[in-house]
Amino acid sequence: MKILIDVMGSDLGPSELLRGVVSAASRFDAELVAVGRKEELEKIAKEKAIDLSGIGILDAPDVITMEDAPMAVLREKNHSSMANGLRALAHGEADAFVSAGNTGALITGGTMIVRRIRGVSRAAIGTTFPFDSPVLLLDSGANLDVTPEQLEQFAFIGSLYMRDMFGLPSPRVGLLNNGTEETKGNRLQIETYQRLKAMDGINFVGNVEAKAIPFGVCDVVVTDGFTGNLFLKTVEGMAKYLSSNLKGLFRTNLRTKISGLLIKKRFAGFKEAFSATKHGGAPILGLRAPVIKAHGSSNARAIESAVGQAIRFAEGNFNEEIETFFARTSNVEPATEN
Repeated sequence: MKILIDVMGSDLGPSELLRGVVSAASRFDAELVAVGRKEELEKIAKEKAIDLSGIGILDAPDVITMEDAPMAVLREKNHSSMANGLRALAHGEADAFVSAGNTGALITGGTMIVRRIRGVSRAAIGTTFPFDSPVLLLDSGANLDVTPEQLEQFAFIGSLYMRDMFGLPSPRVGLLNNGTEETKGNRLQIETYQRLKAMDGINFVGNVEAKAIPFGVCDVVVTDGFTGNLFLKTVEGMAKYLSSNLKGLFRTNLRTKISGLLIKKRFAGFKEAFSATKHGGAPILGLRAPVIKAHGSSNARAIESAVGQAIRFAEGNFNEEIETFFARTSNVEPATEN
């Protein structure tokens, strides 16, 4: 198993990501290769006392920044760490690729370099929420505008992912909407509802409201990337807000401090559950090979987790099952590369 990790272009810089790669190497039985400016990475490792023995380096002279346009990965920076890593993955020189860099560029590069599975209309970002029952949100930011046909594909892909990665025999699929009634929503939601209702191969449970998602109404939430990203950011913000306020509440007086000590472990567990460091990143589903999008501010532990996620993804037969499904399904849109 060979995993490529883009260590350039994140918010925290190469040194933190290199530490994550080294930590992952000690934990997982896989060949890990850092992708970036080789001389710079070796200099940083020497200065920061980071032992890169056993870690490969794939040289890349350019860096995609967070400010770059998505097409930069194909044009003026087509030899960046992101582009070189994706190209190596596409050529079969690795089993998975991890990047904490520019999301738009990663989606563009993944689509145009790695390419989509034949029959898949759009690749989508899948974010798993650590509620009491894990919930996959698809799409969480890749596609701002979608068609009912594309949401139908997301429903199948998301259902298969939760079955393979979480062992759910019949994942419940819900359509994110402003009400549970069949007639709720705009034209996109109404038409998608009818398509999902008639679709074989998924367990569609109908419309779901955002407020109900944390309480186990479904295992997969299907929506467009704009709405999905708003939901994702709202959940992240509320988790941080509640965590911060609860911490302050338990410091009010002696009684609350004692109470805080009694639930300290459970509170730490709550924070850990919603921490990006534990989950590492989100897979870009629908591509021909595993690509994991780590958070832009990923620390070493988050990168370690993202590598673990990439390994689990690559070890499964998720993509093969999608290929088989679309190969025998005649009513899906053919893949296009524009």
